[in-house]
Amino acid sequence: MGSIDRAEGGREGTRGYNRPMPRVREVEDPGDDPLLRETFAKEIEAFGFVLNTTKIQAHTPGIMRAAKQLGAAVERSGLLAPQLLALIYLRVALINGCPF
Repeated sequence: MGSIDRAEGGREGTRGYNRPMPRVREVEDPGDDPLLRETFAKEIEAFGFVLNTTKIQAHTPGIMRAAKQLGAAVERSGLLAPQLLALIYLRVALINGCPF
């Protein structure tokens, strides 16, 4: 009855949301990797900075590329309405404690 949540520092019924999470060092410099250099440059051009998720995923550039391709494919597919995608992005940001 919630004892697991309380033992892990959570409140009953929170299902683990808003608990402190371990942090992974962000990759700030793309170095000599052409994929990272291209991705960092595109994000700086589009947003004025490199997204935090990109800085984390940059530890494994191949997986970063695949994750970005998956996200782009979902958007291009048209299977989810743009309004629904916006709500999904907002909900994920809130779950992760990120400002949107």
